[in-house]
Amino acid sequence: MKKSNRRIPDSDMYKAILTLKTEEECKAFFTDLCSITELMAMEQRYEVAKLLNEGLIYNIIMERSGTSSAIISRVNRSLQYGAGGYQIAFSRLYGEKDAKNGENGEGEPKD
Repeated sequence: MKKSNRRIPDSDMYKAILTLKTEEECKAFFTDLCSITELMAMEQRYEVAKLLNEGLIYNIIMERSGTSSAIISRVNRSLQYGAGGYQIAFSRLYGEKDAKNGENGEGEPKD
């Protein structure tokens, strides 16, 4: 699609996401919104972002996730030069102190 043909995104979808209160509500919304393939791709990219954030190297991430080096590289570019969305999510999930590691200091993700 040519850039000139892209429509301006409507922020209502993002506002709708912000109204969801539980993990179950989010799963239901995204299941309705996305195809299974789209959901799997987003989940895979998020998993790669977490592993990169933990400092793992490409080969280990490829082994653990079955993801191609091209996807890992794309996610890494987003982590390094993107809008900062991953870091916002990591810091809120794991706390500011441990956002870089994705852990609670005991090797386990924070609840």
